[in-house]
Amino acid sequence: MSDSLYDVIIVGAGPAGLAAGLYAARDGNKTLLIEKNGLPGGQIMLTEHIENYPGYLKIGGFELVESMKTQATHFGAEIVTNRAVDSITREDDGTFTLVANAGEATYKGRSVILTPGSEYRQLGLPGENELRQVGKVSYCATCDGAFYRDKTVLTIGGGNTAVEDAIYLATRFAKKTTLIHRRREFRAQQILVNELYEKADEHGIDVKLPYVPVEIVATEDGSEIDHVKIRNVETDAIEEIKVDGVFVFVGMVPNTGFAQGLVEIDEHGYIPADPYTMKTTTPGVFIAGDCRQGAAMQLVTACADGATASMNLRDFFRDPTTW
Repeated sequence: MSDSLYDVIIVGAGPAGLAAGLYAARDGNKTLLIEKNGLPGGQIMLTEHIENYPGYLKIGGFELVESMKTQATHFGAEIVTNRAVDSITREDDGTFTLVANAGEATYKGRSVILTPGSEYRQLGLPGENELRQVGKVSYCATCDGAFYRDKTVLTIGGGNTAVEDAIYLATRFAKKTTLIHRRREFRAQQILVNELYEKADEHGIDVKLPYVPVEIVATEDGSEIDHVKIRNVETDAIEEIKVDGVFVFVGMVPNTGFAQGLVEIDEHGYIPADPYTMKTTTPGVFIAGDCRQGAAMQLVTACADGATASMNLRDFFRDPTTW
């Protein structure tokens, strides 16, 4: 067990956590970031090119994270890696005990900022992970759509996000967009479905129902998509389609299981918070980033959440009873 009492312990060292750590440490707080992976960064480490973070025309995820980490530690933030938080308990005196790695490590803090992020729900297809690593499979149209200007893409999913982002890709970037969904009817709102079909002819949208993806096949050198195999659910017939990129829109999985019993968590696993202060329902616990209910799921907004949470530590430390 660590003998130190930290002013703030930040769970997760992705962009939201690193921004929170920078602001907290620069404000003179004894600050610890706990990261479950071997390196800080989270999902952004898998992004080869970032073009929508202010101040950079283009930067790699690893490079940006290294810069953020260096900045946070420069002001005194401590970072421990390979530590998965199992539970957080609020003690009678208002402090918090965090247990990691099945009791291997224990930490004490006066406050907690939860920044564990969310993970894109993957399909588990052959070729999905390998082509994700070279930037040919994406889970975010806003993040990666611009890379497919005048190219062909396959989008997968039937909810609001899937339909909205298929329209977004087709009307702004791709010369052809194929959308597949496993059912005959979409789960998306009818107004979005109507818009999808209204724009299909003009913007080269091919809607194929009911189809599921079977395999994403790479070129011989593994750097591009050669084709994607899809299966008709009703006939079992297999088709091969040629595309430059694949976008998967089947939801997110918030990394909030360890926070059960500590804060309110909605039915989807997201944590509600005051959007102005990042306060949760539990005194002394703040939230930032993609696991926050209503988050925009963007790099820049995750960093903004982290900064906001740390800035509101001042009021909490000044008078914890005003929560």
